[in-house]
Amino acid sequence: MTSPFAVGLERGRANHRPLTPLSLLDRAADAFPEHIAAINGEERRTYAELRARARRLASALAGMGIGKDDVVSALLFNTPAMLECHYGPAMIGAVLNAVNTRLDAAGIAFILDHAEARVLIVDAELVPLAREALARASVSPRIVAYRDPAAPETHAAAGETEDYDAVLETGDPEFQGPGPQDEWDAIALNYTSGTTGDPKGVVYHHRGAMLLATGNVIHAGMGQHPVYLWTLPMFHCNGWCFPWTISARAGTHVCLRAVRAKPIYDAIADHGVTHMCGAPIVMSALLNAPEAEKRPLPQAVSFLTAAAPPPEATLAAMAEAGFKVTHVYGLTEVYGPAVINEWKPEWDDLAPAEQARLKARQGIRYAALEALDVLDPKTMAPVPADGETMGEVAFAGNVVMKGYFKNPSATEKALKGGWFWSGDLAVKHPDGWIQLKDRSKDIIISGGENISSIEVEETLYRHPAVAMCAVVALPDEKWGETPCAFVELREGREATEAEIVAHCRAELAHFKAPRKVIFGELPKTSTGKVQKFALREAARAMAERGAA
Repeated sequence: MTSPFAVGLERGRANHRPLTPLSLLDRAADAFPEHIAAINGEERRTYAELRARARRLASALAGMGIGKDDVVSALLFNTPAMLECHYGPAMIGAVLNAVNTRLDAAGIAFILDHAEARVLIVDAELVPLAREALARASVSPRIVAYRDPAAPETHAAAGETEDYDAVLETGDPEFQGPGPQDEWDAIALNYTSGTTGDPKGVVYHHRGAMLLATGNVIHAGMGQHPVYLWTLPMFHCNGWCFPWTISARAGTHVCLRAVRAKPIYDAIADHGVTHMCGAPIVMSALLNAPEAEKRPLPQAVSFLTAAAPPPEATLAAMAEAGFKVTHVYGLTEVYGPAVINEWKPEWDDLAPAEQARLKARQGIRYAALEALDVLDPKTMAPVPADGETMGEVAFAGNVVMKGYFKNPSATEKALKGGWFWSGDLAVKHPDGWIQLKDRSKDIIISGGENISSIEVEETLYRHPAVAMCAVVALPDEKWGETPCAFVELREGREATEAEIVAHCRAELAHFKAPRKVIFGELPKTSTGKVQKFALREAARAMAERGAA
């Protein structure tokens, strides 16, 4: 028997269109054409201007022969041009590949080749780097240089290249591109860090980008016309989808070319910033800035941070400074943040130590994510919600990547059994909140005992002299491995190896305490994450030369 809901209720253009974040810009420009969409130094762009420029870009790219599934690479800082790149290519079905500006020429060359880039839009300052990369690459994309009016001193580096604004002048501000034909169409191609080999290309679709963008609105608590400060790189998971999120509420993007404490405080004070995102290193920069660089905040600023949960002292200092910090967790493969430590009002009255314990947890799934669990990787069954049994964090839903570009075997492995397997090890608490314990490759096995590097790091962060730390395995003839701590001290503070070890032994089982402590600045990625692979190599080298 045919269901009455299947008769005369067909899908058509009137009642079904592909979900895409492109619609968010159109709505903002239609509803608030004169509202300031972007601030970049002295430059101001309204929503009408942002849409017109994005359409010009789309039109100009189409005139170059760029179309569906062609890759447009962007080697740009947090500038208006990067915002326009999040809309223009997608209007004609092309795919944006936002490239990490901190990579070396070899890394950029790999990405451009693997992505088969047709066009490279590059900041003038980075043109010499781009040319060096292309000299190593096999592709020959058309190079378009963006000369940032907020950084005129960098323009000379562009040399004789096509000018971005001149290219836009060839485009039609009323251009209506086809957009996605299906919400499963690719919108972006992002590359993982490649710390364990060549980076993988992660493919995003329009549906996921739309859902994560609007999910950010919910979880960042955005009202109408938020003012968002760009401290998170837009090349990182497409800025966690915030280039599209801000259009959803007709907000203002405050562009920041370089992340330093004084420009951040100035931007917050001068432009009334309400929201920002960043790694813990941004918090450290703000808190440790000279008093002369700090300015009173005109209002509380919502600050979403990822990576390791901030220490209790850091959270307290940020709150005192006027920042409301929310901890999120995710990966490139899930469009950025997909898990949030959603605070409950009843926790406000708990003792500080108990609050810190709760804040150390990653939390629960975003509203845009359909499923999140901690699974036994062998049986694929959920682990008990006892806060002790470790398993692997698994995601499922519409904000999981399409897969890895031109890598079907890696895609199959990552998406087996109807889940995306993160490689992160965690426990699940009785209330359902998850808490990371380690990356699978970062578990230290000492004398047959598993040691969570995150647990040791959390203990180290409670030492008043520790600013940043990372714990890795140190090869050991007797135990196989022992914990080795790399520690960056707070400015003006001192500590000895013996003091750090004693502190850890006072709070942990002795076998979990580091046997070796190395002091110095930690190597970090462009997004502020500690490069543990470099520290693991340093530990191995230290063991080989008998310095341990």
